[in-house]
Amino acid sequence: MPARSRSRNPQGRRLRGLAVLVAGLLLAVTACSNSSGKVADTSGTKVPGGAQGTTSGPGVTDSEIRFAMLGTKSNNPLGTCILDCFASGVNAYFAYRNSEGGVHGRKLVISETVDDQLGKNQQEALKIISANETFGTFSAPLLATGFGAFAEAGVPLYALPANASDMVGKDSAFSSTGSFCIECTQTYWSYIANLAGATRIAALGIGVAAPSKNCANGVVRSIETFGGKFGQKVVYMNDSLAYGLPNGAGPEVTAMKNAGVQLVIGCIDLNSMKTFSQEMERQGVGDVPMVHQNTYDQKFVAAGGDLFEGDYVLPRFRPFEADAGSSGLKTFRTWMEKSKTELTEYAMLGWIDADLAYQGIKAAGPSFTRASVIAATNKMTNYSADGLIDPIDWSRQHEPPTEADPVTHGYKQECITLVKVHNGRFEPVGDPKKPFICWPVTKERTWSEPTFINFT
Repeated sequence: MPARSRSRNPQGRRLRGLAVLVAGLLLAVTACSNSSGKVADTSGTKVPGGAQGTTSGPGVTDSEIRFAMLGTKSNNPLGTCILDCFASGVNAYFAYRNSEGGVHGRKLVISETVDDQLGKNQQEALKIISANETFGTFSAPLLATGFGAFAEAGVPLYALPANASDMVGKDSAFSSTGSFCIECTQTYWSYIANLAGATRIAALGIGVAAPSKNCANGVVRSIETFGGKFGQKVVYMNDSLAYGLPNGAGPEVTAMKNAGVQLVIGCIDLNSMKTFSQEMERQGVGDVPMVHQNTYDQKFVAAGGDLFEGDYVLPRFRPFEADAGSSGLKTFRTWMEKSKTELTEYAMLGWIDADLAYQGIKAAGPSFTRASVIAATNKMTNYSADGLIDPIDWSRQHEPPTEADPVTHGYKQECITLVKVHNGRFEPVGDPKKPFICWPVTKERTWSEPTFINFT
């Protein structure tokens, strides 16, 4: 069945209030939340499966399992490729699995693509649910207002790490990370500062965006906890930056320069990081490295010339530049090349989500339903997407860890992947064959040297 596009024209003007809220979803890591949702055991039309088994569920035929794609394309204030790039990864993965016969004798298909135009995520989600023509939904929104509706309807949902706080408590919603506490103490901030040889650190956050603001405060907390070992301290902290930096970054860079900052950790979007880099260059402190959380974009970095030279970037998955080894990275590269689409951060996130959907359906067995796929996925306790991510225990990571208890709902290990910009290109930090830099997760929060791991 050919894909049916339902992208609509932009509204003509951007809604400033919504654009400001978008800042809350800029990070690949996300804040804690107390939202919740129930998984409904929805029924659908019975479909004769023959040797495939008898299954029930909207969007399931004898030959296909159909999914919807919902995300932000038009009115995106960040100007980045989100929906199309995310979709490219999902489609490449589906092409890969379909070349092997699909799952339970059925092809995996994106049958509908919907642009939520930034402010219509809930409206479009309700339309998808009401139409009841697809089994699950892949979602790449900047404003995830429709997640509650999907959860109430019991629709399997596969989304972005930046939506992790919107997925808290919703057992039917998944991404390439478990729920994450962005304001909690993290070992890696001191580790990166030590790599950079920096003892005087700046932390930056957007004032109107809780995740961004909380992230900056998490940096401060982390340096206070672990920085003493290396003589580190935060000498400049600004968690009240205006979204989009409409007045530039001149006063802030001057203040950092006067404070003798040696490393800037930014909890802000890639365009704002570029504004800071340009201003630092203008004020003669362009050699001070920065740590980016949203700039794993080769074209963007290359276009900056030497602007980002020496900066660190956190991809949050196995970097493209790492050794593929026996991981799924080689397969990802092969099928992205076959589909003639670029290797992008969002494409990888789509690929991982598509793998999780496939693995859940496969684990549920030939007589699968929405509810059984959700249940099967939530029994996965060591999901690494074939070595592409820090393993997730979906039986307990729909809830975020807390500062008081990082263990119960946290990762087994605190892991990052890290690349450094050199000559306009990304280079992996550490061992390219073991690209995950990890620490044990304990309530005591004592410093330890990292372990380099390959999750395959």
